[in-house]
Amino acid sequence: MRVQGARTVATLSTLVNPMERAGGAFEVHGLTADMLAGAPIFERIAADLRSVLSGAVFIAHGAAWDVRFLQEEFNRIGQPLDIVHWLDTVVLARKVFPFGSNSLDALCRELGIARGRAHRAESDVVALRAVFDRCVDVLEPASARDLWDVRVGQRGARPAIVDACKEAVSAANPVAVTYRASGRAQERLEMVLLEVFSALDPPLVVGYLLPGRGRRTLRADRILRVEPASRVPR
Repeated sequence: MRVQGARTVATLSTLVNPMERAGGAFEVHGLTADMLAGAPIFERIAADLRSVLSGAVFIAHGAAWDVRFLQEEFNRIGQPLDIVHWLDTVVLARKVFPFGSNSLDALCRELGIARGRAHRAESDVVALRAVFDRCVDVLEPASARDLWDVRVGQRGARPAIVDACKEAVSAANPVAVTYRASGRAQERLEMVLLEVFSALDPPLVVGYLLPGRGRRTLRADRILRVEPASRVPR
């Protein structure tokens, strides 16, 4: 499914006959060799698939596996496909949500998203798109690159977040910081930011809370969003 904004501009949905591999992992996807017998082989859909992917930002759940799979299939038919950058909704969900599991099934259950039939590509993509939209709603990225900078377990902060904190320090006006500490749900903190220690790993942001002026030190890699003062409710 190729999407621009909220608009679907192209789709490709088909079974694929893997020939001698037909029927593998039946317990997962429920596809039998008989069901796949009349489906096209990969070579026949490769051009259409490349057209859908060309120039797009690739997004998948557990994306590294999907990237390797696609690249191997295109290599197998002598038509290499490079996917250098991609977005992984597992990584984004781990950053945003405190759920015990970040499987697609668990995320749909926790977020109230209609799941469809699990482990069928079309319903998986529809569910994936809904999960991705929820992550974007929280992270409010300025670009796809901003989402590419999301890392979990690597302690690195999104440069856009560090820059927003530095701007808030310079302005000395209240901001709303959406913060999610490890193992906890996100919280919204109204603060005046005083200093950003960007040379540390991870960078630290120091400020005081409103009201009460209690001092708080935040890890920049756990800040999800910094909203301008004009958006802070009075």
